[in-house]
Amino acid sequence: MKKILKQVVGIDVAQKELVVALGRMNEDLDLELYGHKSFGNNQKGFLSLLLWVKKQTDAATGVRFVMEATGVYHESLAYFLDDKGYKLSIILPNKISNYARTLDIKTVTDKTASEAITRFGLERKLDDWQRPKPLFKSLRQLTREREQLIQIRTMVKNQLHAEQTEAWPNAGSISRFKTQLALLNKQEQQIKTEIAILSKQDSQVHASIELISTIPGIGTLTAVTILAETNGFELIGNKRQLTSYAGLDVKEKQSGTSVKGKARISKRGNKYLRKALYMPSLAAIRHNEWFKTVYARLISKHGIKMKSAVAIQRKMLELAYIIYKTNTAYNKDHYKKLESNQGCSLNRLA
Repeated sequence: MKKILKQVVGIDVAQKELVVALGRMNEDLDLELYGHKSFGNNQKGFLSLLLWVKKQTDAATGVRFVMEATGVYHESLAYFLDDKGYKLSIILPNKISNYARTLDIKTVTDKTASEAITRFGLERKLDDWQRPKPLFKSLRQLTREREQLIQIRTMVKNQLHAEQTEAWPNAGSISRFKTQLALLNKQEQQIKTEIAILSKQDSQVHASIELISTIPGIGTLTAVTILAETNGFELIGNKRQLTSYAGLDVKEKQSGTSVKGKARISKRGNKYLRKALYMPSLAAIRHNEWFKTVYARLISKHGIKMKSAVAIQRKMLELAYIIYKTNTAYNKDHYKKLESNQGCSLNRLA
């Protein structure tokens, strides 16, 4: 039997199920997918998964587990495998989906998805997953709770307004709506206080939040959301991956001269990042000269305001990434120079 160089366990993670595919690469660099099985996404399933993998793999060759970053459903398994000392790689979903499109897959199922992940792990040199700071997880929980609370508050405000404009408004309903609003306002303030306290527990994270907040339009809560939703840019290797992770990458369908679809953002990424950047981008366009100039140029190019605003969101997110990586505050003169030297690249934001 030929020597095995690499073994990968590709896992397609769902809320309640893990669909697993085993693969290996031999000394001739031939790939073989040879095992498939499903397990529960729970502690019992994790233990069964390890027993099965041990029986199916060569003990003399290391095994790498590979999975997508699927919301929060992959986290328990990731921590379990890390505790057991296994090599683990967690990949951004867009990287797997882009790779899967290069394969000759006629039907997309959980099984074929796990096979694509396994092939990806066999063909690529992957970095080991590093546990994110627990602080980022706590901050993400709080920022998402606040976002949900704001949505509920907006709904209650609309109900209150509708009741108050009725021909015969119900006093009891109005009173209850106002009580709900008071409670929601109080809860939001409590969440903001907890975020502020948590953010200051880690001096490095606090310093990063302060630096990102130097970007025009971005306040403390937006900076916290960016770091929390990316786990401190843990899986991000470059700006293109970041914009794709946020779903701010542009998708365009074009074939010859007869088929040309309208360019749109994919919206396949993290919705919390996109939502967090929406209002800051509008504020930056109104009050910052550099962003205002870029926005005006994009408008003159295609005349679509929303498309230009999305381009500004993308640029703000990229700036946050650069500032975090370089540990340097926003400098308007630097980015004005960047604009003049790389105007063509800024045009690609559209």
